[in-house]
Amino acid sequence: MLGSLTGRRTGRHMTGVGPVTVALATFKRPGPLANALNAIRSQVDEANRAGTASHEILVIDNDPRATGRDVAEKYGARYFVESTPGIAAARNRALDEAATSDVLIFLDDDEVVQPGWLDTITQRQRETGAAAVAGKVVTVFPAQLEPWIRDSGAFIRPVRVDGQPMNEAATNNLLLHLPTIRALGLRFDERFGLTGGSDSMFTRQLTARGGEIRWAEAAVVVEQEEENRFTKKWVLMRTFRFGNTSARVDLALAGSPRRRLIARARVVSRGAGRVFYGCARWIAGVVTRNSSHRAKGHRMVYRGLGMLAGVAGYAHNEYGRRRRASS
Repeated sequence: MLGSLTGRRTGRHMTGVGPVTVALATFKRPGPLANALNAIRSQVDEANRAGTASHEILVIDNDPRATGRDVAEKYGARYFVESTPGIAAARNRALDEAATSDVLIFLDDDEVVQPGWLDTITQRQRETGAAAVAGKVVTVFPAQLEPWIRDSGAFIRPVRVDGQPMNEAATNNLLLHLPTIRALGLRFDERFGLTGGSDSMFTRQLTARGGEIRWAEAAVVVEQEEENRFTKKWVLMRTFRFGNTSARVDLALAGSPRRRLIARARVVSRGAGRVFYGCARWIAGVVTRNSSHRAKGHRMVYRGLGMLAGVAGYAHNEYGRRRRASS
């Protein structure tokens, strides 16, 4: 079955893009959701007027109280409540509700798409036939920013070349070609629903099973992070969580007991190396009074500690904590 869809072990499917669903998972953020939907609506309407394919907007609300319903309906989105807590469950619900679409594009509820985004990301899929296409995410910094945040390199994402193949991707600006995704038997792993990491697990499984992810440099969205996240404490815990989930994903993908043992050893080595090198860089920054070395070394230590914690069986429940705080 897979061979008939992909032709080769690259996840290629060379037909044009059919019906398109743009999906946002949300949780108690009606204000940012409205900004996101306002920008998407105009591009979806323009695409529908062009008649190239049927486009729609889908909102999956992870709040049982349906706090996003009024906003979603205002912008003409199909709306569903997914009561199972966690981003993985919400994204799986989007996969189910987009059953009649050929393409599903995931965005976060605090992102604003930039001009040409929809045409660009779908065109990249048509050109490459990739199973997935990832677009660029840019973070807007507040006017008053703690110097440590800028020095640390937080929120600065890797520089990539347009069309570049990728081994994994986040779901904050990600197109999925659904016939290929279904053939590969992919779902979001709900063990990572409240900790993060389900997108890494999903996309790494995608490439491991022969799918291809391509980069679309000009498919840009702007992330509107809440100002209370631009703090040293929040960034360090975010970095710890990244290390923690990457380690847990590595172990989950390892498979057999022997491979898990090898994966565990590798993660311990990498995690300990980050802690050691991060400490050295932080000390060098103190001695030379280089704030960038201090901040980046600090983040490196936290990422390494997160990796070591993941090997030890600890799962950092970031989204669960946010849910409790919002309640």
